[in-house]
Amino acid sequence: MEFEQKSGASAEDVIVLSGVGKKYGKSTVLKDVSFSVPKGSVYGLVGRNGAGKTTLMRLMTGLQNCDEGKITMSVTGDRIGSVGAIVELASIYTNMSARDNLVFQYMNLGRKVDESLDELLAFVGLADTGKKHAGKFSLGMRQRLGIAVALVGDPELLVLDEPVNGLDPQGILEVRNLLLKLSREKGITIVISSHILSELSKLATHYAFIEEGRVVKTATAHEIENAGKKFSRVTCDDTEKILPVLEGMGFEPRIIAQDKVEFEGEAKLTTLVTTALDAGVEISKVETEETDLERFFVGLVGGDTNV
Repeated sequence: MEFEQKSGASAEDVIVLSGVGKKYGKSTVLKDVSFSVPKGSVYGLVGRNGAGKTTLMRLMTGLQNCDEGKITMSVTGDRIGSVGAIVELASIYTNMSARDNLVFQYMNLGRKVDESLDELLAFVGLADTGKKHAGKFSLGMRQRLGIAVALVGDPELLVLDEPVNGLDPQGILEVRNLLLKLSREKGITIVISSHILSELSKLATHYAFIEEGRVVKTATAHEIENAGKKFSRVTCDDTEKILPVLEGMGFEPRIIAQDKVEFEGEAKLTTLVTTALDAGVEISKVETEETDLERFFVGLVGGDTNV
């Protein structure tokens, strides 16, 4: 990995990947991966299980080296802690309190333990945990502590691999709000992956879509929101009979549940209902929605959304 010494706040990209490749033995995990992460963005990595997201994060954080290409980072390369990360598991000691975990990390980075430690605990919502060991924390609290440990060095870039994996709805909300604070209040650039695409869409400003070790597309959140496609879902009492009705109207429907069919586009409601009734089908509901992150991903790679 190469580091560029920052020349001020004018650097547009915090990290640039150019033709990055990685192999384990004879297996190619990443091939010719190229994209850039804009300063101040929340950059989402989207891909199925095994697509190469975690390996990519390990390369970004220097845990492993590229076999091909290079990764250039526009951060303060001579400062320990300029990149913070949670890759696979949060690095915390379960037999220590939240504060002691941070004290240990301060010592690791050669930082003086001062009031910034308690400010950091407060920032992640763990100021009132006292001497309680991290092993007795909820999963969401442990994840926030892990993020706090990653923040000890005042990083310019934060790399997070599945930070909401396994959390309950409250834990997901807490971590989401924390990451939004980091982005908006501290201006930290965040690279993040998540299996929960609906949650990722609430955070990310940019995306790289990865399939079989390759980046098949990059896009901004705005581009995805304005992809232009609409999808309709029809709930009825006979999905087999509704198919020829919709096909006759120029759509390509598919059955997605015992009482539901889906198709791309939007039908005139009155025409659809009356035509269906003539065919002996009673429609109870019609829903139309715009393209979202999940649909965008499936449209790129096909299949299901096992990310």
